[in-house]
Amino acid sequence: MATPSGTPAVPQPAHRIPEAVHRRRWWILTVLMFSLLIVVLDNSILNVAVKTIASPAPVGIGATQSRLEWAINSYTLVFAGMLFTAGLLGDRVGRKKVLLFGILVFGVGSALAAFSQSPEELIVYRAVMGFGAAFVMPATLAVLMYVFERDEQPRAIGIWAGSVGVGIAIGPITGGLLIEHFWWGSIFLVNVPIVVVALIAMALLIPDSRDPDPGRIDPLGVVMSVVGLVLLVYGIIRGGELADFTAPSVLLPLAAGAAVLGLFVLHERRSDHPALDLSYFRQPSFAAAVAAIALVFFAVMGVTFFSAFYLQSLRGYSALEAGVLIVPLAAAQLIFAPRARLAVDRYGARAACTGGMLLVAAGLAAFAFFDESTPAWALGLVFFAQGAGMAHIMPPVTVSVMQSLPREKAGSGSAVNNTVRQVGGAMGVAVLGSLLSTRYRAGVEDRLEGLPRGERHAAGESLEATLAVAERLGPAGKALIAPAKEAFLSAMHLTALASAAVALAGAAVVGFLLPRGGVKAPQGRSPAPASTRTSAQPAAEDGD
Repeated sequence: MATPSGTPAVPQPAHRIPEAVHRRRWWILTVLMFSLLIVVLDNSILNVAVKTIASPAPVGIGATQSRLEWAINSYTLVFAGMLFTAGLLGDRVGRKKVLLFGILVFGVGSALAAFSQSPEELIVYRAVMGFGAAFVMPATLAVLMYVFERDEQPRAIGIWAGSVGVGIAIGPITGGLLIEHFWWGSIFLVNVPIVVVALIAMALLIPDSRDPDPGRIDPLGVVMSVVGLVLLVYGIIRGGELADFTAPSVLLPLAAGAAVLGLFVLHERRSDHPALDLSYFRQPSFAAAVAAIALVFFAVMGVTFFSAFYLQSLRGYSALEAGVLIVPLAAAQLIFAPRARLAVDRYGARAACTGGMLLVAAGLAAFAFFDESTPAWALGLVFFAQGAGMAHIMPPVTVSVMQSLPREKAGSGSAVNNTVRQVGGAMGVAVLGSLLSTRYRAGVEDRLEGLPRGERHAAGESLEATLAVAERLGPAGKALIAPAKEAFLSAMHLTALASAAVALAGAAVVGFLLPRGGVKAPQGRSPAPASTRTSAQPAAEDGD
């Protein structure tokens, strides 16, 4: 039997996992999707509630704009900083244990966040939620790699990737419904009963697994990875806030983070027990897939950032209506992600991923032609195309990353996959958001000349800020509305083209570097075939 590239397929044993685990693998995947969904969904829900949270008590907690930003960023900062370490711990102490710990911490953080009495409390509890989520996301993918055989992994990963897309898209709808009918804390409190159900299901269904021979721990490497990632992501976030990547408060953490990560790489190359085996990056299937993940999330998350302003601030849709308009993106991922393996089987991973990247680039470029009168069906069609493109990128590149590593290193592979995605997305929001902000300010500045200095500075921050100033000015502010919308559209068009260019770079990376056929089975310690395994010879820890 040959792969689409004509190379011989690597023969695999019939079964390499315990039979009891193999029989319930689809139930296990359902539980993994359930736990992953609430983590992903919570990230997108908060964006809907920011206006309510900013309101004075008792409606909200009177959070300022900067406090609201840090309620979002504290989660991102801790989440990104801990992802890699959480994946390593899963390989060492057991992925089920790490998953249970993570979902429990996430649930506790959600309950505390729901009853926050001040913006500062909310920021701290969101950081707790990010800490828990960092242990959940890599563990779900690592457990998936353990319970499914190699030939079923592409299908399972497609379903897993589809659940991520669904979470991102239905978050605004869920948040909008909760805000309309309950108080703002309900967007966090809703997680608690779901977490309880998830904990029970995990305890009953999910087997434990770990690397049976992880070697010595590399504490210096682990610490450097956390410090480097936190500094780097903080610098990225700060640059996005200021829309200026030359400010000292941006350059210092960026330079320090890059320096620490550079030292981390040197240390890992010289260590005889590295936290991350850098030799994996010499494999085209691994390196090209990691680069593709970073580039596609850079492009897509940047557009996700400004599309919310386009739909709500410029077009006047409510948060719930804007969420409904994004449903086609979720639907496309739900339809195509589980079936992406069929395109890979027929055309090869390189062609499937390149086609997906080009479709995403086309969808991003389409925003350059949107204006105030673009019909809703056109928006839905573009979102559907973006979802279909993502569905043909994420499953194959995730399979490429995960199958490049031995099964017992699944936690490390998942950690790299998710860390790169998080950092790439944060950079996309920061860099493309800065481009949008800078171009918008330049476009609207001339129209703000007659305003007092304080009002002029505030109005130039964003379209939302300009419209707020116009409303405060009453009839005199009406003259600002049309120029502000024109300036935003001009800025959005430029940012959309920049996003499309990044996606095209991703298409070039996978088109030239990703192998055409499947990933060769790595030379690692694999569990014994089921036909030869006895109760005294587990794959790792059966946990049954």
